[in-house]
Amino acid sequence: MKADIDKAGLLVVREGRVLLCRKTRGTPLLILPGGKRDTGETYLECPHRELREELGGLAVSGLDHLGTYTDRAAIEDPTIVKTIRIELYRGDLDGTPVASSEIGELVWFGADGDRAQLAPSLANTILPDLIARGIPTWDGRHET
Repeated sequence: MKADIDKAGLLVVREGRVLLCRKTRGTPLLILPGGKRDTGETYLECPHRELREELGGLAVSGLDHLGTYTDRAAIEDPTIVKTIRIELYRGDLDGTPVASSEIGELVWFGADGDRAQLAPSLANTILPDLIARGIPTWDGRHET
C-alpha cells in the first residue's frame, strides 16, 4: 500500500534521550525531525536539507539507515486519516539544535516521557522497535 505521506526522519540520541519536535501547525504531537523529499531528492539527501531548515542550520553526520516504518500520520483533524511512511536514519548533529522554520519546539524525550504526546508512528511502531533493539537503551519505562 502506498502511503499518503513519504518522509525521511532522523533519530538523534543524546544522554539516553531522543530529539523530537513539535510543529507550529498541523499537529500538537511530537514527531521526528525530518520531512518530505523534494522532487528528485533521495532519502539520504532529504535529512541533510530538512535539518538545516528545521534545526537552525545544523549539519548532520554519520547517517545510518535504521528501517522503514508505516503507520497512521499525526494530523490535527481526527476525521482525516492518512498514512505515513518514514525512512529512518540515525545520525549526529554538529552543534546544538534550535527550533527553526515550521518547528515550534524541540523536546529531548526520555523513558519517563509522556507517550500520549507522541505521533502514532512513534508510539505504535518506531519507538517499540528501536527500544527492542536497544536504541535507546530503555527497558520499557526506565533507562538502563
